[in-house]
Amino acid sequence: MRASNRIQRLFASKKIALSQIFVLFVFLLFSAAPMSTSAMGMGDSRGPGGETDTQSGKAGQSSEQAGNQDNASPSEAQDSQSGTSDNGEYRDRREHLVQDVLTQKGIQDQTVLEAMMAVRRHEFVPEQRRDSSYVDRSLPIGHGQTISQPYIVAFMTEKLGLEEDDRVLEVGTGSGYQAAVLAKIVKDVYSIEIIEGLHESAEARLRRLGYTNIHLRQGDGYFGWPEQAPFDAVIVTAAAGHIPPPLVEQLKAGGRIIIPIGGTYEVQSLVLVEKHGPEDVTTDHLLPVRFVPMTGQAQKGKAQEKQTSEGKKDSSS
Repeated sequence: MRASNRIQRLFASKKIALSQIFVLFVFLLFSAAPMSTSAMGMGDSRGPGGETDTQSGKAGQSSEQAGNQDNASPSEAQDSQSGTSDNGEYRDRREHLVQDVLTQKGIQDQTVLEAMMAVRRHEFVPEQRRDSSYVDRSLPIGHGQTISQPYIVAFMTEKLGLEEDDRVLEVGTGSGYQAAVLAKIVKDVYSIEIIEGLHESAEARLRRLGYTNIHLRQGDGYFGWPEQAPFDAVIVTAAAGHIPPPLVEQLKAGGRIIIPIGGTYEVQSLVLVEKHGPEDVTTDHLLPVRFVPMTGQAQKGKAQEKQTSEGKKDSSS
């Protein structure tokens, strides 16, 4: 009987020990297993605004920015180095302008569309008007001048039929926006601005943004830039009463000029001039437009023409 009691007590003690070992084993097993946030019912680790708070999220953002920097063009890389801003909202607006507005209006040249997407228009308008940077309309830039409607910028650029190695003359730098678009497409842009204040601000802006293939000059664009002629194309961003002869002379054979023709209070016409040879020039009226008037010699010439016509009327009477 005593032996039997001993055996029962021994069995009971081993049973207790085995159960304790089993409990300990289970505890160790579950404490070693990782627990996901979704299993805990916490969901994504995001702040009130939806931004990622984790270090991995920040690291991912940094690597993405670095990747974008590696893929950026030289001027875009310099833009970011100069501290200019191109936040997501601006990019989204610019993308809408290019993909939804310009293409629907008939701009088809992919090179032109890429240039319009690459150039940050909000950098070329006054700060108080930046909210309207990617609306398809012209905006005042001071000195009685405007930055052209994006569609017109794209249309005029497309009609020139530009090539990568071309050299283009621009008459009327303004804020520098049209020159920046051209610079994304061609080898060199030579731009003339008659208003000293606009010339200086455009020069500082384009230098800050890193454009190295835009060459600026302050003066009367009516006479062109003979020291740098001939040009593959000429673009005039102010309305003249006639096509300035020096611009035709400085154009290569096979080259094109696009220029608005007409007075301030007249219906202006955007004209495409094609030079087939020294004495062989054709013109094509493309569409009605409204530009600020070309000043300097263009205005003087118009005043002289008016005086001459009035003198002829007086003599005939």
